[in-house]
Amino acid sequence: MSHQDQENGPSHTGPSGETILSHVAAQPEGWALFLDIDGTLIDLAETPDGITVPEGLPGHLQSLSDHLGGALALVTGRALSYADRLFAPHRFPIAGLHGAERRDGSGTISRFEPDAAFEILKAEMVSEAAEWPGVLIEDKGAAVAAHYRRAPQAKDEVAAMMRRALARAGTDFALQFGKMVIEIRPAMASKGHAVEAFLSQAPFSGRRPIAIGDDVTDEAMFRTVNTLGGHSIRITDDPAQPTEAQAVIASAEDLRRQIALLAGPRAIFMK
Repeated sequence: MSHQDQENGPSHTGPSGETILSHVAAQPEGWALFLDIDGTLIDLAETPDGITVPEGLPGHLQSLSDHLGGALALVTGRALSYADRLFAPHRFPIAGLHGAERRDGSGTISRFEPDAAFEILKAEMVSEAAEWPGVLIEDKGAAVAAHYRRAPQAKDEVAAMMRRALARAGTDFALQFGKMVIEIRPAMASKGHAVEAFLSQAPFSGRRPIAIGDDVTDEAMFRTVNTLGGHSIRITDDPAQPTEAQAVIASAEDLRRQIALLAGPRAIFMK
């Protein structure tokens, strides 16, 4: 989905995010939960490695996963290995790189493998981006991202570089816009497709999905769960922000608070 498409999409409608999540407490066996990481579970930072995992969050996620019978997955633009380090020692089902790599509920991992030409392209991007102080190139293995949060004035130059790089990478790759970041990812990867893949296997199969995210990259996931009769929640402090999500929660901090309550000893959720 393009940045322009997202801007022209519908605003959320329906129940609040808190009300939607209350269904998990009432009927945990009937729901599967899909969670983005950056900006959703964890506050955004100026650099990809600058994020902080709040104390207690990994354990709360594990408790919530147990409450759901294991039907909790992380769906992220991060690499699978990086996400594992964030939440160690816990290991959740994960779709990394927007679905280009995935560990299912049984622990089986599948991934897209780039060729040597893509490795060379990534190295050349690092050299080119050195011309713009503050622009960071994040090598994700099968994907590469250019972050310009610390150099917003370089947005147009970064976008031009990424379009040139995409043309060289070929049709196996696609361009993805996010919050102060532009990424080249495998074209077959989509958070929506990743959710569908999880729902085709235990322990997710036969459950209704709830997807929570904060960015343009999560809109495909929202559309998928809406089509499947589930629920979608966007993390935003702007209730009027156009999105495919049916509801909003104001901040990552608010979501973490809800998760802590839901993962509590009696799994009580405050509406």
